[in-house]
Amino acid sequence: MRPRAGVVGLAAVALMATAFTSPAQASQGTAPEAADHQATQRAIDAAIAAGIPGITVEARDANGVWKSASGVGNRQTGAPRGKNDRFRVGHLTATFVATVLLQMEAEHKLSLDDTVESHLPGLVTGNGNDGRTITVRQLLNHTSGLSDYFADTDYVTTYVLGDGYLQHRYDVMPHNKRVEVALAHPPMFQPGARHGFSNTNDLLAAMVIEKVGGKRYEDEVRRRIIEPLGLTATSTPGNSTNLPQPSGRGYSKLFFQTQPDRIDDVTEVNGSQGWGNLDVISSAADLNRFYGALLRGRLMPPKQLEEMKTTVVNPDFPISSYGLGLERLTLGCGTTIWYRDGGTVGWLSLVSLTDDGRHQLTFNYNSDWRADDILSILSAEYCRTPAG
Repeated sequence: MRPRAGVVGLAAVALMATAFTSPAQASQGTAPEAADHQATQRAIDAAIAAGIPGITVEARDANGVWKSASGVGNRQTGAPRGKNDRFRVGHLTATFVATVLLQMEAEHKLSLDDTVESHLPGLVTGNGNDGRTITVRQLLNHTSGLSDYFADTDYVTTYVLGDGYLQHRYDVMPHNKRVEVALAHPPMFQPGARHGFSNTNDLLAAMVIEKVGGKRYEDEVRRRIIEPLGLTATSTPGNSTNLPQPSGRGYSKLFFQTQPDRIDDVTEVNGSQGWGNLDVISSAADLNRFYGALLRGRLMPPKQLEEMKTTVVNPDFPISSYGLGLERLTLGCGTTIWYRDGGTVGWLSLVSLTDDGRHQLTFNYNSDWRADDILSILSAEYCRTPAG
């Protein structure tokens, strides 16, 4: 199991644990026809009733674009959640990183089978870690075996939980600090032996982008993805702590031992703390535009898209498989989707779409709890009958 929601996207855990137990609502193995989104709206409203502050959502299918928002964007003022809100996408950042690296491969600037050592010499070493035996591909599909820096108790206590988070969330964090935290631990397994999610992989992948391209990772994402697709609500924060407007507030249960139900406003955090693997800010509309363009082949040649969609089994959740910045899941009704879940402190996001990219659903919680509601929303959208 990945660590707590809001750190590495426990949305995935909820998906995998319950994907085959939800009631089938569509014919086995077939995608549902275009319909309205009443069932999806009911599932969203149910999540709000169960305790999520606010949800913003956009779906695209043969009937066009549907946008909705439920709940509040600000618990203090009662201001509603907005349909066009921007939010921290968390681990969806990894898809942006993987896309840039695959574009670089298509331009013959690197090979996914290059070793990490060849691009980041001397960085991944010590305690049994060896960048000479790990490839860029293994970073992207999380088969490197490298320890997750979020598995380090001292790091999590200082930067993620309770008073530690509140005291240090404005700190500027050098990229190498998180790598050093991870490499203080031995690897989880030998490179290539299996899949094992680690935030360290995505962080190193962003560092490879900078080494190969000679530019900041943020500049490559902007030049190659944000500007060509006109993603006007998408940005990388650098050392900024605020969210661009329009946006709501983000909320977390930071695990205060004596106050287990305490909820804190965690909207503000220095972007450097998630640089390269958690930092992108976007909207539901922009994410649908990006992922739709990706699966329709607009961002890379067919060879690289095939590589992105080549998956390895997640042994912790065998009903899901993991590609390069994308994951694949077959829902209980038989519909197969590509998806990416993204958690960071205060936010949970999920992008999902059919293989042809024509039926999409993206939504965001402005909180990092109750990830188990997410499957109900997915099933309502993709396992619906034509009557909705």
